[in-house]
Amino acid sequence: MFSILVSGGPVMIPIALSAIAATIIIIERLMFYRSVKKGERDILPRIRASIDKGHYEEAAAICETVDSPAARLMKTGIGYREFSEAAIKEAVTNEANREIPRLERYLSTLGTIANISTLLGLLGTVTGNIRAFGVLGSMGAMGNPALLASAIAEALVTTAAGLIVSIPAVIFYNYFIAEVNRIVTEMEASVSDLVILLVSERKKHEVQA
Repeated sequence: MFSILVSGGPVMIPIALSAIAATIIIIERLMFYRSVKKGERDILPRIRASIDKGHYEEAAAICETVDSPAARLMKTGIGYREFSEAAIKEAVTNEANREIPRLERYLSTLGTIANISTLLGLLGTVTGNIRAFGVLGSMGAMGNPALLASAIAEALVTTAAGLIVSIPAVIFYNYFIAEVNRIVTEMEASVSDLVILLVSERKKHEVQA
């Protein structure tokens, strides 16, 4: 296996580095989105139950126990509960704008790796073919079979290696983009429910007072 990789020539070095970087990013993002899903599960009912009782500090404490974007947005909304509905929405929106870059972290790098690894494979194909034609040109029609085979191997191995890195990177990139969109949609829905709940609870207390 190692000899096959070596036969790909110098272009295999950046392809291998791209593969390592893509693997690290994919594992990190999988763990991150999994923790977000786990943290956001059933958080709104718990917060709703605390707010229904008027225990706003308890609701904020629940948000602090969950490391997720939705929890931080809800904590912001609870902190602005005394303000107008427009002010609550604005504060939550500003917090959401700070959370989205965290959700999209490293995705542009993964997308770049997906694109550049294919180009690196193509570069290896070109350099391998150049070597092959060089062998044919310097040694006649048949050339040196060993050198010719080495050049062809460089062209084929780098192409295959580039695709092997690129295909999973593209798949996971699209999957992560879908995850970000899903989290943002659920986050917006949860925060909207929270704003409605806070406003309705405040109006209820105003009527009772």
